[in-house]
Amino acid sequence: METTICLFTSDLRLRDQPVLHAAVRSGARVVPLFVVDCGIADAGFAAPNRAAFLAEALADLDAGLRARGGRLVVRTGESTAVTCEVAAEAGAARVHIAAGVSGYALRRERRLRQALGRAGRELVVHDAVITVVPPGEVVPSGRGRDHFAVFTPYFRQWQRAGLRTVLPAPRAVRVPEEIASEPLPTAQAFAPGGRPSPGIPRGGEGAGRRRLSAWMRSGVAGYEEQQDDLSGDATSRLSPYLHFGCLSPVEVVRLAGDREDAGAEAFVRQLAWRDFHHQVLAARPDAAHTDYRTRHDRWRQDAAEAASEAAAEGDPEATAGVAREIAAWKEGRTGYPVVDAAMRQLLYEGWMHNRARMLVASFLTKTLYVDWRVGARHFLDLLVDGDLANNQLNWQWMAGTGTDSRPHRVLNPLIQAKRFDPYGEYVRRWVPELAGARELLPGAAVHQPWKLPDAARARLDYPEPVVDLATGLARFRHARGLDRA
Repeated sequence: METTICLFTSDLRLRDQPVLHAAVRSGARVVPLFVVDCGIADAGFAAPNRAAFLAEALADLDAGLRARGGRLVVRTGESTAVTCEVAAEAGAARVHIAAGVSGYALRRERRLRQALGRAGRELVVHDAVITVVPPGEVVPSGRGRDHFAVFTPYFRQWQRAGLRTVLPAPRAVRVPEEIASEPLPTAQAFAPGGRPSPGIPRGGEGAGRRRLSAWMRSGVAGYEEQQDDLSGDATSRLSPYLHFGCLSPVEVVRLAGDREDAGAEAFVRQLAWRDFHHQVLAARPDAAHTDYRTRHDRWRQDAAEAASEAAAEGDPEATAGVAREIAAWKEGRTGYPVVDAAMRQLLYEGWMHNRARMLVASFLTKTLYVDWRVGARHFLDLLVDGDLANNQLNWQWMAGTGTDSRPHRVLNPLIQAKRFDPYGEYVRRWVPELAGARELLPGAAVHQPWKLPDAARARLDYPEPVVDLATGLARFRHARGLDRA
């Protein structure tokens, strides 16, 4: 009786699950395996918010498998060694896995293929599981061009690429009784000692499908007009479920495509951006930590690190400036209300509105002129949807070191606030010090509390701006050599 292994990674679902579907079809018995990979924690990517979401997603996956006569098999250790061990126990000839794009995923795939091959077993890798269109399926014409560096031509080809058929969840999953499993992991197993943010969403395919149904029913139609409305909160919030594979991006695109309205078209475009970043990272894995296109920046963080040595030699003021500004940005205490509202939303929910993500990234990299990697790392520490491809490459896009054709663009927080939070409701939702000052700061006035008279301003427990916008812009332009152009 043939046995196969379905190795779950970032594809924690039963519906439209090509990896599980293939494993069930090719073997009378299947081992649905999840490895609590010690390499993830060792690499520094064990974030409490994602750990809590992941634990719930695994519990939901196990419940779904048990309803079909199966169960999730959980083991802890190094992914390759554990998978080979389980394959030997089960006598499995094949291991099925979804293709990944990160350097870590590519190394895991290579090690698995080699180790399984030595034992006479086969690794079967499935595309279009984590993305809609597999990275590398659409490429520019011309010799040696392995990915698109500009979104618009990529999107045109992406739209013409065929979508695979959406697969049903398996009716039954037969798991060998003799294959033992550890208990389902808790959040602490992934991030020991970590405490998740209080407002993170519930994990799992069930929660994701409920949110998807509600979005398709009453949200997506207005997406084109409302997607940038900060106070309206009119985005899908499906990103955590897509990141962990609790939802299939192929199914989501098919559902949206069936609508044929402007809101659905705008929403599908955002899913194409997600694929775009995955194909960039697949071709350039080092873009996770190095500039995709260098601007030869000498970020102020570099200066702060150099000054740390001076501080160690007796000059404690040497590091105060940059370190204080970075801390204020992380805590939501910059003195710019819309920036602070976004950063506090991140601290509480482990999530942030897409427009707000661009705004705070521009503020850190262009106004404060701090290395994009500082911001990207902070986001990965907190985001439930902390996807390496989307996070790092969106940060590079805003920093001007990525694929943006206008690398020196700056998002002015005051202009952005008045355009996308015109009545200040987003700020009041997340900055309680200003929420109670509606009479002093009515409407859009909440975005500039420093304009209050000194006596009124003293009544607010809210900081002064950490930097003058004109000063920050001048510093950035000088650093990039734009004032000499």
